[in-house]
Amino acid sequence: MQANFAAGVSLIVGLSFLEFFWSMSDVGWATLLTDITIARTRGGIVGTLNFIASLGRMVGISFAGFLYNNGEGFRQGTIFYIVIAMLVGSATIMWITSMLTEKITLNTEEATVRNEKIEISVKNNNGQIYKWFLISLLIIVIGTACVNQVFLLFIKLPEGLNASDPEMSLILTAWTLGGMLTSLASGWLADRIGRVSVLFIGLILATITPSLYHLASDVLGMALIYGLNGIGFWTIQTVGFALAGDIIPESKRGRLFSRYNTVIAPSWGPAGFLVGGPLADVQTKIFGLNPYDAHVNTFYASSILTAFGTILFALKVASRKNVIKF
Repeated sequence: MQANFAAGVSLIVGLSFLEFFWSMSDVGWATLLTDITIARTRGGIVGTLNFIASLGRMVGISFAGFLYNNGEGFRQGTIFYIVIAMLVGSATIMWITSMLTEKITLNTEEATVRNEKIEISVKNNNGQIYKWFLISLLIIVIGTACVNQVFLLFIKLPEGLNASDPEMSLILTAWTLGGMLTSLASGWLADRIGRVSVLFIGLILATITPSLYHLASDVLGMALIYGLNGIGFWTIQTVGFALAGDIIPESKRGRLFSRYNTVIAPSWGPAGFLVGGPLADVQTKIFGLNPYDAHVNTFYASSILTAFGTILFALKVASRKNVIKF
């Protein structure tokens, strides 16, 4: 028993240590990507990269399931050794590429003009706009992500869909596929009709869909609604990053992108652990509601939080005349 506990603690500490450096690389990637792209095409490039990342995530999950091998891959460490080898190999390729590639500079007349506009706008008031952008985005992220874990429990409830494991996989796959395809389309649209316009489409979907979960009468209906939620979430992720890149001045990209990543971080789990889960538990354990109604109320709370963040974004960011709207 003590050996199992020690193994669990070492695993948690090791993954936490890895996540520390992984988060550092996220900031580096964000800054580098913004440095080597121009505003006119940045949305499409970010969308394409998100699509590739989602595809890699799906392949990686399937590969990890194969390597797990009924626990043997975990016990023998095979799954960790292969992951470490892949990370080291990728880092080596990146290092060699950076050594062989000349520093990329934006030397076209169009890029120069756009960069000058960004810097002038930042000097005027974009620092204040970026602050409100992060505040509103934090509320939106918590609102959209706080029900991720609760949703998995909801679709298994006997009073609801009582979904089997294959049916649950279908619903989750709809969310992933919706997000993958949307990453490509939303980035492309944002470059052509404007960041704010496309972002509002994602915000509206992310606001409405949680309050519709209880209306699904079958698995296909739930897959459709949850797929729309995936479209909304990944539109926010893709276009939000591009908008942040437009607003942030070149001299402060590293520092301000680290704040952006901090705001996005609750979507990776903390929002459900700190907000959605406790909210559902309070209703069942203290107020005596049945689990189905408690989960539905939590979905309503998610929609309200996201709507509040959207309104704040509209008033403090989208309405400003000097916000970048390529």
